[in-house]
Amino acid sequence: MLDMIDPLYVASGFGVGVLVGMTGVGGGSLMTPLLILLFGIHPTTAVGTDLLYAAATKTGGSLVHGWARSIHWPAVIRLASGSIPASILTLVAMSQLELNGASERSLVNLVLCFALLLTAISLIFRKTIMDRYRQRLEQLDDVTTARATVIVGVALGVLVSISSVGAGAVGVTALLLLYPRLPMASIVGSDIAHAVPLTLIAGIGHWALGAIDWPLMGVLLIGSLPGIVIGSYCAVRVPEKVLRVALASVLILVAGKLASGELNLSPESMMAFARSAAH
Repeated sequence: MLDMIDPLYVASGFGVGVLVGMTGVGGGSLMTPLLILLFGIHPTTAVGTDLLYAAATKTGGSLVHGWARSIHWPAVIRLASGSIPASILTLVAMSQLELNGASERSLVNLVLCFALLLTAISLIFRKTIMDRYRQRLEQLDDVTTARATVIVGVALGVLVSISSVGAGAVGVTALLLLYPRLPMASIVGSDIAHAVPLTLIAGIGHWALGAIDWPLMGVLLIGSLPGIVIGSYCAVRVPEKVLRVALASVLILVAGKLASGELNLSPESMMAFARSAAH
């Protein structure tokens, strides 16, 4: 076992754990792209391994929030009633499509790009989104809120099952909009509690498809668990806005790197596009 403990994997797990502890953003936003881009692991294996890794790390967080009574169970149940069936159907569809290695890689990478950009937008523009829509959404009745929560769950189930990304910042932003009267601790606790069964079921689905690297997951956990503890301790000492903007910038760069590889975009064409968008 000691021969398989690559210090670089442990360090990566530790770094992601620190960022997760400091920002509360799901490790999938960071770990899956890291495994694909830095270590060259096949996207499907990276997603499957990260899903079970996330289920393990988030279980501890959900137990802490449950002990502190900071989980809004109606929201969790509504999200799960949409996300878990959607996750199962997505995994069944992926197995039935019989994608070959290249097309499967492209599907996962493109969905991952979309999920990373969505997460970055949620991090940067959360306050703007809240200011614009909070008052309107506060007027929704309970039935409409419940239905909207299930629909959000469906979307998260599809995103997470394909890319392992979405249950963090995107889930928190959706819950803030739908449950504006809940305290932030309950929003975060509910998001983490919902992520546990979703990532576990999606991870088991990827395991059934043969896309899990168990030794790798163990080594990542060795680094990430102490990282999460240290990150949580440091969270109150670093301005939240600085963290969110820095993390969102990293996610946008990673999404751009993945997209350029899949769409065969040259750095020059990407710069030209950026300049045209600016004007």
